[in-house]
Order: sequence, then structure tokens, then C-alpha cells
Amino acid sequence: MTVRTRADLSALPSYVPGKTIPGAIKLASNEVSAGPLPSVVRAIADAATAVNRYPDTAATDLVARLGQKLGVAPEHVAVGCGSVTLCQQVVQATCTEADEVVFPWRSFEAYPIITQVVGAQAVRVPLTEGHGLDLDAMAAAITPKTRLVFVCNPNNPTGTALRTEEIERFIERVPRDALVVIDEAYREFVDDDAIPDGVELAKRQWAAGRDNVAVLRTFSKAYGLAGLRVGYAVASPAVAETLRKVYVPFSVNALAQVAAIASLDAEDELMARCRAIVGERARVRSELVAAGFEVPVTQANFVWLPLGERTAAFNEHCLAHKVIVRAFVGDGVRVTIGEPEENDAFLAAAKSFEG
Repeated sequence: MTVRTRADLSALPSYVPGKTIPGAIKLASNEVSAGPLPSVVRAIADAATAVNRYPDTAATDLVARLGQKLGVAPEHVAVGCGSVTLCQQVVQATCTEADEVVFPWRSFEAYPIITQVVGAQAVRVPLTEGHGLDLDAMAAAITPKTRLVFVCNPNNPTGTALRTEEIERFIERVPRDALVVIDEAYREFVDDDAIPDGVELAKRQWAAGRDNVAVLRTFSKAYGLAGLRVGYAVASPAVAETLRKVYVPFSVNALAQVAAIASLDAEDELMARCRAIVGERARVRSELVAAGFEVPVTQANFVWLPLGERTAAFNEHCLAHKVIVRAFVGDGVRVTIGEPEENDAFLAAAKSFEG
């Protein structure tokens, strides 16, 4: 007898993580090259002595600290095992197989995967010619079946970002029974004041009577905790409570909770690192543009090279130079901003590409 599983999952693409090759420079996963701060490492080591106990499944201390940092009551905050799991929780909390999820494409590659896993229908909306989110097309794609809209800002993998007035106009066009999720995994790398702080934008929407706006953030990128998996959502109390209902108990482990709090304690030092990455981002983009590459203005910790059919050849060329980038075959290459010497190695490889 053969076990019956869901037939629709046979065609489900797997999430493809960035490669790791011994001896090569990895610029494929948008990780921060510098390791966690010494104070964070010490906090993790101290907490390791108690890992025989279950973690606080409500992450009470972390939620309280996040509420204090963001200026919201704790009931507005829900945690998850990285923001990607929160994406899945959001779909689970809003959709059935009869519902639709609208998102830009290309964007975070987990969106279509988690949508199909839940059984909802994915509605991909192409980007603009400038590699940004086409909010007019996204608004036009919304139907009575739409329950959820992802707005990745800055967008992964293009790095392009939307301005405050663009997002606010878009929200006005979204029915109040559909949840708009502003995915801000790269918020800490934004240096353009015209790009909104999603939490502040959401608070204004709540005050105006719209509770259908939520924000996702993560400790994986700017805070350097990609290996520990902790993220959070900021939403209306009703939405946050629903997210907690689909949360897998204990999935944000004890070390992750302690490390996140220690990272918040060291936030000034970590944000100084982010500013250094932003400086390197400008240098890398400038040199690529000077070398003849098209590179959209980016507000994340990576750059996007829309190479189209040359993507695979560029990827192989970089691998030959022991630099690992993230290739989306047929579309382009995303390259994480690393340490200066890592960026120099990538730039040397890029400038020698003749494909």
C-alpha cells in the first residue's frame, strides 16, 4: 500500500538556500559577514547551561523589549522562527484553499512556496521595468478572494524600495478584509528618509481605523542571528493573536530569545555595522555601474544585477573566481554586500566577465 500525500505538492519548488563551498567567499544569502557581537556570544553561552528546559513559548521578555523599542503594547507583537515562518503563519491565519495571496514577482522566493503549502492560490504580479513593485498592478490583481497581500520593502532580490506616499495610496485601495503585510527584513539598511518605517506607518493606519496592516522583521540580517532563527510581526492585537494561534509551540528557542534581547542591548554597535555596510553598498554599486552593469538603486544589504539570459554564465564565472552569488536563472544575480575584501574579490570577478 502506498501512502497518499497531497498530489499538488509534487510540483512544489523547493526553497533554494545560498551555496556554501569551502574556501570560497559566500555572498549568496544576505548574511552579515561579521559574526555576532562578543556580548551576544557571552549571553548565548550563559543561556546554554539551561537548554534542558523548554523555552518561554510566549517569548515574554523579548516581546516586552520589542514593544518598548517600537512604541507599541506587547499585544501588538508576535514572534516566529525567523520572518519566513511568520510569513507562513500569516498565510495560515488568513487563508484557506478558497483564498488568494497577492505578491510581487520576482520577490522573496518563499512566498509562492508557503502559499501552496497552505493550499491557497498564489497571484504573482510582475515588477516594473525599473525592477520595483508595481503597486497599481498589485491593486488591480486584488479580487474578492484576496485575503493577503505581501509588500516586500525593500524588495528581495532587487533591493528596490517604495516611498511612504506610494504605500499609503496602495493601502487605501486594498479592501479592509484583506491583510497587507509589509515585509521589512532589510529595514535596518535603509538610508533614504522617503522610505517609511513600516511600524510607524502601520500605527498611523491603525489610528485611522485600518487594522489590516502588519509588519514583519527579523534578527537574521542586521542583527547577525541568521543561525538562530527569530523574527517578529507587529500587527493589530486581533491579527497578532491569530498569528499566535498558528504558532508552533517553543519554535523560538531559548538561545534565540536571549540572543535577540542581547542584540537589542547592543543595538547602537550593530547599527554602526549597518552603516558600514551601507557605505560598502554604495561603493560596490558605483563600481558595477562604472563597469557597464545595470544595477537598480538598492536599500538592502545586497545589489541586483538583472542579467537575464546571461545569469547562469555570470554565476559560473563567479564560482570560477571562488565567489558564490545567488543566481535566479533567467532573471538575474543577487550579491550580498560583505566585508571590503570580499566585495573587492567579487568586483574583480564581475569586471572580468565577458559573457
